[in-house]
Amino acid sequence: MSNTRCADPEVYELRYPVILRRWTLREGSGGAGKYHGGDGCIRDVEFRIPLHVSVLSERRVMRPYGLEGGGPGAVGKNLYIKKEEDGRERTINIGGKMELDVVPGERVIINT
Repeated sequence: MSNTRCADPEVYELRYPVILRRWTLREGSGGAGKYHGGDGCIRDVEFRIPLHVSVLSERRVMRPYGLEGGGPGAVGKNLYIKKEEDGRERTINIGGKMELDVVPGERVIINT
């Protein structure tokens, strides 16, 4: 899935072995100014089977710049909710580029 060929939330769970826990606008993440930039989104995906996941994203360190006097937008953040052997969950910031193996019940949260 990418921003250029984004899967519709309504059919996302039919195409992939995941549970879509959240798919919403990330309020306030766009740049301020006369021409307010577009807000990003939040995608919270829970995996139903063991998978190998690849994340390739930008703007996780440097903020997206504003044009014609507009302020920069918020940086993105990618989080991995890992299940520990003792049953607890641990939240890990996985950065903009990462590969990982997930098990059922683990999640990736992508904030653009």
